[in-house]
Amino acid sequence: MTTRESPRRREVLEVLRTAPAPLGVAEAAERMGLHPNTVRFHLDALVTDGLVERRAEASSGPGRPRTVYTPRPGMDRGGLRDYRLLARMLLSRWTAADPAEARAEAMETGRAWGRFLVDPLPPDEPPTPERSTAALFALLDGLGFAPQLDGGGGPPERIRLRHCPFLELAEERSGVVCPLHLGLMQGALARLDAPLTATALEPFAEPDACVAHLTGPRA
Repeated sequence: MTTRESPRRREVLEVLRTAPAPLGVAEAAERMGLHPNTVRFHLDALVTDGLVERRAEASSGPGRPRTVYTPRPGMDRGGLRDYRLLARMLLSRWTAADPAEARAEAMETGRAWGRFLVDPLPPDEPPTPERSTAALFALLDGLGFAPQLDGGGGPPERIRLRHCPFLELAEERSGVVCPLHLGLMQGALARLDAPLTATALEPFAEPDACVAHLTGPRA
């Protein structure tokens, strides 16, 4: 259970935040009117979640140091996220522009990220079509595209993308999201110095997949 899902845990965190000094378990329990074991359980969970810091306070006399708790500085990381809305906001800048210009800018952005994201081949491995495609496949798989090679035994001429990690955005803004994906593949293959490139991406070409087309040699 996360802090957001636990009202009691949020209450413990709020007690720590409003306290003028770090609190021990007994002090926090007294302020909340709860059993110390209950408060200790929630404090341990807050420490695990990274929202609270636990430390030993130097003792002024004999005996073991007192363990105290303080809220970790910074915003609460247990809140809601809405990155899809952020993506829509950013994409709206492209879609408001000329369609051809927006497509070109999206492809160039994709190429830059493709060059950045792909791991280059080892120096002793020539960038053959098979090795280059395998590296591209690994990149697409790691990004969540669930790629499937379609080559009939030789170097593949098509890659079926059976999942889109940005599906809702692609359905709404295919004019920029899909060129972004095509540019991503082109940039990755260029970074690999591959003897082939991605020439086209057919959005939703099949009921359960988009299809990327590969050809060589790379121009």
